[in-house]
Amino acid sequence: MPITLAHLRRYAIARSLFKPTTLGRAIGKLGFVQADPIRAPARAQDLTLRHRVAGYRAGDLERRYPRLPLEEDFFVNYGFLPRTHHGLMHPRTPRIEWSPARRRQAEAVLAFIRERGSVHPRAVDAHFAHGKITNWFGGSSNASTHLLDEMHYRGLLRVARRDGGTRVYAARDGEAAVPVDEATAHSRIDALVDVIVGKYAPLPANSLGRLLSLLGGGAPQWVKHRASALKRAKQRLAGARVEGVDWYWPAAETPASSRWRPDENVRLLTPFDPVVWDRSRFEIFWAWGYRFEAYLPPPKRKLGYYALPLLWHERVIGWGNLALAGGRLAGSFGYISGRAPGGSAYRTGLEAELARMRAFLKVDEPARPLALARPVEPAQQD
Repeated sequence: MPITLAHLRRYAIARSLFKPTTLGRAIGKLGFVQADPIRAPARAQDLTLRHRVAGYRAGDLERRYPRLPLEEDFFVNYGFLPRTHHGLMHPRTPRIEWSPARRRQAEAVLAFIRERGSVHPRAVDAHFAHGKITNWFGGSSNASTHLLDEMHYRGLLRVARRDGGTRVYAARDGEAAVPVDEATAHSRIDALVDVIVGKYAPLPANSLGRLLSLLGGGAPQWVKHRASALKRAKQRLAGARVEGVDWYWPAAETPASSRWRPDENVRLLTPFDPVVWDRSRFEIFWAWGYRFEAYLPPPKRKLGYYALPLLWHERVIGWGNLALAGGRLAGSFGYISGRAPGGSAYRTGLEAELARMRAFLKVDEPARPLALARPVEPAQQD
């Protein structure tokens, strides 16, 4: 049977939004969960997991992380992944070498952390008084926090837990930072590529290439192997040319299979959810351009500060902006057609999704479904 765009769209939704399971199994199936610190109305990692973990509540990952075989680290972006996947990227060799002075500074901090077991960044800053630096956004940050981030990236530290969202570090005893042979490098890269494809499939060819470029952040020591890894991936993955675009997915799966049937739920997805993360695929599937606008000045926003893509059946029909205000869930919705779908099925589905969101946020007070369900034009979102 020829693969169609409808097959690929159903496959993308159904394979990612699998039947809810345990937290450990869900992260294992996803392979990686992207993290983001913004809470609107919860962090991205929690908003991703609430669809895929039975009974999940906001903050469960942070609370249970110390007891699970997980690591926080940079992969194709920053987030949480199983230790088996994490180990494929280490020992990591950063592209920029430390100066002797910076290395001595890191060694002193590492000894301090080893002596104490695990350390909050405030304790490091108080002990060493490293001062301030200018951060990526032009503001001021503690130099100690920046050094801890560098040490974590280089594999000297791991995140032991979080306290109120802040990373608490412990020393990580891993392999010495020595190069691996070519065969081992290729094997590890291929395994990491399979993690990427397992999470984001089906992938247009351009998106697969882009994700391999992003993998250079997680495994910078193998950047020179990107081209050969991409070539091997295209040879071992299944694929098809659909409406002029080359697509790839795991060889053991068949997008045209009847097993890939999205449910009828209305779902509010985080901007970082694997169903909508690939913006180029998003436009191919749903014929409109979703953009994450949190870092845009308010006058330039069209959808809202943290617009959550709104999925119903096989379509992303619009977006919602939700927030906790006075202990209640409040917000507004916009629709790409300019109005909400007619009939009771969508309204009932939306109200069920808002009830799930309240349970996830542990909000007892009900929302106001009439206000939330009213169509909102893009220009009115701000």
